[in-house]
Amino acid sequence: MERRTRSALLWVALAAPVVTVDRLGMNEPADARQQLTALAVLAGAVAVRRASPLLAFLLAAALGLATAPSLFTLSHGPALTVFALLMGRGAGRPRRAALGFGAVALIGTAKIAVRDVDPVVEWLVLIGTLLFGAVFPWLAGRYWRQNRELAAAGWARAEQLEREQRIVADRARLRERARIAQDMHDDLGHELSLIAVRAGALQVAPDLPAPHREAAAELRAAASHATDRLHAVIGLLREEGDERAPLAPAGESVADLVARAAESGLEISYTDDGPPDDGDGNGDGDGGGEWTPGSTSPRGAAQGAPQDPSPDAARDAPQDALQDAPQDTTARALHRVVQEALTNAARHAPGAPVAVEVTRDASATTVTVTNGRPAAPAPPSRGGSGLRGLRDRVTDLGGTFEAGPYGQGHRVTARLPVKGAAPGPSRSGAHLAHARRRTVVAFGAALTTGVLLVGGAFAWYAYSRTHSVLDPADFARLRIGEARADAERVLPSRTAADPPAERAPRPAPADADCVYYRAEARLFSTVPYFRLCFGRAGDAADRLVDKTVIPVRDGRSREN
Repeated sequence: MERRTRSALLWVALAAPVVTVDRLGMNEPADARQQLTALAVLAGAVAVRRASPLLAFLLAAALGLATAPSLFTLSHGPALTVFALLMGRGAGRPRRAALGFGAVALIGTAKIAVRDVDPVVEWLVLIGTLLFGAVFPWLAGRYWRQNRELAAAGWARAEQLEREQRIVADRARLRERARIAQDMHDDLGHELSLIAVRAGALQVAPDLPAPHREAAAELRAAASHATDRLHAVIGLLREEGDERAPLAPAGESVADLVARAAESGLEISYTDDGPPDDGDGNGDGDGGGEWTPGSTSPRGAAQGAPQDPSPDAARDAPQDALQDAPQDTTARALHRVVQEALTNAARHAPGAPVAVEVTRDASATTVTVTNGRPAAPAPPSRGGSGLRGLRDRVTDLGGTFEAGPYGQGHRVTARLPVKGAAPGPSRSGAHLAHARRRTVVAFGAALTTGVLLVGGAFAWYAYSRTHSVLDPADFARLRIGEARADAERVLPSRTAADPPAERAPRPAPADADCVYYRAEARLFSTVPYFRLCFGRAGDAADRLVDKTVIPVRDGRSREN
């Protein structure tokens, strides 16, 4: 209902000039049949403006061309502008609109060419009207639509950033929970292990009575069971809600991880071609270097001095420093990839040599973990979720992840972009901004061209109209039978370019040369015209054979 009301109001607004302009004497008057046809065409254009904006514009242009080949009419000009604006606001392609403008220009040029009028003025007026009455409103409509879409994209981007911020906050909570779980596992597990060891020592004491030995055995079993239960519970706490939560002790680098794997008996080699961390968050703290089995530690090759890989150092650090430190997402993801790859190598390829290689460039860090052929068959496993989680984690950071067979073993490769690279604007927002800039440039170029054309057209229009005015007193002094040479002494230098010959009260004499002049110098309103017809009788010179006043419509003709 609301849409119908708006359509009705739009039709009333566009129909008002059709009805009122003629009555105000600002246009060549049209009869009742022509006005009713124009109102019906406008109603059809309003009805199809949403489904086919180009068709609605062409209907309005057809009304203008039917009234004046130059397209400049006060009756239908507002409709032409409004439908061009609505066409720009629509989602149509610019090529279709350009074809519509070209079609209007070609039809108007053809109509001007077949008429016996001054084509220069009419064509300049046609192009100026098309530019200012159609092209500019269309560009304004496109700019309006693109501005709204860009604003909508900006709000969508803001909402996306808010969602990402909430995700970052959730991940931060998960990381903190995982860190607490790791600390609980290290502390309580260590204490329970000590209890089990002491209970075992008590159990084998030679002077302990049998009942006490049984109690010590039960105590050792209970401590071992509690350790296993603690490990299971802490594992659930780590993985609940986000299996990508970092499981590494705080401050542990890839070199520390490789060192712990080597100390556990894994045959491993490690290379890193990148520079050490410069303190600004560049690198993961491993530095460059190589390490092979037989060296004391990969950390010694990478940094020149051994480091304490135990979690006690991180646990003893000030908590405020840990909380305020920037989260190195790339380094944590790198650590997670190496950790999962080493775990899979130890589980699925027992006894196989493993090579860890880290390469860095200006844009990304690449880590490759390759294991050879296993020395013994691996137990059956339904694994794979860890690699899927890694793939999601790496791709979320804008990197690439590959895992699969390599030779007789397996290879995992992850390429991660350098940290600190802020995400750029969305592709839709960038496209809209570029489209809006192109619209502004096109609008400026069209405006400059239109100003030049319309300025020249108006100057020529004013010159031709003002220099084709015959003073009514001079017209009254002309007499039938007067020689043409004598009459031309009082005639203007130019004749009227587009006289309303169809409004003459009677047809022009046969075989007569008729010229037309304007009776007034007004530019943008209908005025009376004078018609002078010259004919030749025998060998005599041309003489005035007819003089007629062509009034405005519904006026009275005068003849002298």
